[in-house]
Parts: sequence; structure tokens; C-alpha cells
Amino acid sequence: MTNLLWQKAGVETNAKIMKFLAGDDVLLDREFFLHDITASKAHVEGLANIGVVSATERDDLKRELDALAEDFRAGRFVLDERYEDGHSAIEARLTERLGDAGRRVHTGRSRNDQILVATRLWLKEKLALLETHCRAIAETCLQRAAQPVLPLPGYTHLQRAVVSSTAMWFAGFAEGFVDNAWRAKQTAAWIDANPLGTAAGYGVNLPLDRAHTTQALGFGRMQVSPIYAQLSRGKFEMAAMEALSSAMLDARRLAWDLSLFTTAEFNFVSLPPEYTTGSSIMPNKRNPDVVELLRASYATVAAARCEIENLLSLPSGYQRDLQFSKGSLFHGVTHGLAALELLPDLLARMQWNEAAMRAAIEPAMYATDVAIEQAAAGVPFRDAYKAAAQAASEAGQGRTPESSLAARTSPGSGNDLRLDLLRQRLDSLSS
Repeated sequence: MTNLLWQKAGVETNAKIMKFLAGDDVLLDREFFLHDITASKAHVEGLANIGVVSATERDDLKRELDALAEDFRAGRFVLDERYEDGHSAIEARLTERLGDAGRRVHTGRSRNDQILVATRLWLKEKLALLETHCRAIAETCLQRAAQPVLPLPGYTHLQRAVVSSTAMWFAGFAEGFVDNAWRAKQTAAWIDANPLGTAAGYGVNLPLDRAHTTQALGFGRMQVSPIYAQLSRGKFEMAAMEALSSAMLDARRLAWDLSLFTTAEFNFVSLPPEYTTGSSIMPNKRNPDVVELLRASYATVAAARCEIENLLSLPSGYQRDLQFSKGSLFHGVTHGLAALELLPDLLARMQWNEAAMRAAIEPAMYATDVAIEQAAAGVPFRDAYKAAAQAASEAGQGRTPESSLAARTSPGSGNDLRLDLLRQRLDSLSS
């Protein structure tokens, strides 16, 4: 490991202790490294604005930071166990190339605000990707909801309940993912605050140009209080995880439906073959493994959020416990986004089995229609309900799924899906 930034004369380090302290930190920092470099460039510009580094040093530092970023992308610079973390690697590289100018780069900042700003930039990027995925899922669902309507049994308590349709099924998930996209967008706006320049959580005796770094890094506002900057670590990460969890909850329920609908007992849905796998022993099997892992993926995201929440039983100020939040954040967000990315293509290409769905609609599923019709004609609803219950087996006489759906005129239901309103909400995300 290279020289430690915090090494003090006369104090020896123990290899086992250092290994425990470092953990996987330097490997996880690969995910945030380019953002750390971007923030370092803005910091250097701010230092030049207040005369801590010269214009020449500023230009040299920025040039070397750009070179480091390019070397990292190309694999010529590897962030590994030679360094305690990504922050140390940046300073070591700049010092190696530029001597004293490199030694000045850490003036006015701490590794605490370095990781805060790098993580914040990473979160903004991932929340934008979350919004993109949710919008793509909603778009696919809206397109399929607008296709010719097929009858589909509607279930409550996993029991056949009323006549529904493929359009209603898709419209339900379309609206859910429109809301999820909005939540991602709003969360991104909420965490869009620049912590760079708060140092270790108490500021420094320099007039740092925080307005410049806020603008240069594209933040919507400056995070004013250095103490709150530290308090927000974990809190902002949890907010991002909650936005992701919201989408994963809907994905889990969608996957549950498909898990049921693809069974031989239902036989409502056929999946594209590449979304299924074979059995290692049973030659006859094609298993909906992708759908099952989509269903399980919420657990991964929820566990990551839970780990961060449990790390936050802390007083104010920085505590080293927070180092462990990086792994939870990276693994939870990366897995959740990878799962959501699969859904648009899966939903676009899955096929309904109309014959099986029609065969599953039984006469009693029209009983609610009968009760509502009697209530509309003036019969007290509870009386109409009892009469319909007694004659439920005869409720389907003279009725078809199409007639049931056509009569369903309550807003959002069978004959009044309001897809145009959902389209308007989805399109308004672009404004």
C-alpha cells in the first residue's frame, strides 16, 4: 500500500488491522472513481479562484486529472490494493506527476466530503437511469394496453373474481411505473445538493468558492451546513434506495403474476424462449428463471436499504461505520437497475393465450355485474348483492367477457381505460 495520507511519524501500522480497515473499499471506489476525479477538477478550479493554487498549477492539475480518468477508463491505471482508497490514489498520482502541486490538491477538503460528493454525483446518475427504465416499462405497458383487448380473469385472494382484460392488466402496471419514474425524478431533485467544501463536517478557515463547485458540478443547490452534509450521508442514499424499492415492488408483483400465468395450470402467458432456462436433469422442462429472479430482486434492494438504515444509529459527525454503506449502495442499486432493464423487452414480447384465458372465465364472475345493474335500476345494493350471490351460477347467461368490459364505464376500468391521461402523465416527465 502506498503512503497513507494520515500517516504520523513514529506510529507503525499493522497489516492485519489495515486490511480490516480497508476491506473492499478500494475495489468499491472503482465505481465512484471517475466522479471523484470530476469533483477534484472542480475543487482545483475553486482553489485557483481563491489563490491557493496558481493558474499554471490549476491547468496542470486538471490536465493530469483528465489523463488519470482516461488511463482508468482504458485500464492503464488500476485502482487496487496499492492504495487505501480512491481518494489516496488521486493524490498519489498527482504528487507523482506534479510534485508540490499534487500535494496542494487536498487543501480545504477531507476524504469525508470527497466521498460525499462522488457518491452524490453517482446517485444522480443512477436515479436518472432509474427514471429512464421506469419510463421505458411504462411506455411498453401503454403500447400493449392499446392493442386489441383480450379477456383475462381478474383475481382477488388468488380466486377468480370478475372479468378483467389484458389492457387493464397492462394499464395498471403502466400507471405504477409512471409513478415510479416521477418518484425517481423527484428524489433526484431532492438530493441535488453539493456537499463539496464542507470538509470533515465543520468547514475550514479558507473562503472556499463553493458557489463555483456547485455550478461546475451541475448541482441544483449548495448543501449549506457542514454538519448537515455529514448527517445526510446515508439519509440521501436511503432516499434513492426507497425510490428504487418502489419500482422493484411493482416489478415483484408483475413477476408474481407472470410466474402464475406461465404455469401449465394457468397457461395464460408464453415467455420468449431466451427468458427461460432448462432443467439440469428433466429434459422436458423450460423454467421461467428470469421471472423468478425478477421476483426475488426486491429482496436484494430491500436488504441493501436495511443495511444502510442500521448503520445510521450514530451521533452527528462522521463515523467510520459509514464506510460500509458504499457496498450496500453499490450492490443494491446495480442489481435493481439490471433487473428493471430487462422488463421492457420481456413485456413487449410475452404472448397471451386467449383460449386459455377465455376458458378460465366462469359464469359466477359476472355476479358483480348483475348486482350493480340491479342497484342502478333502484334495488338497494345489499339486496341486489344477496340475490346475485344466490344465483351466481346463472350470472353468465347471455353475457360475454366483451359485454362485461363494455359496460364497465367507471373511469380507468374496462371501457374507459383513460390511456390518454396516463400517456399525458408519462410525457410530462420530459418537461
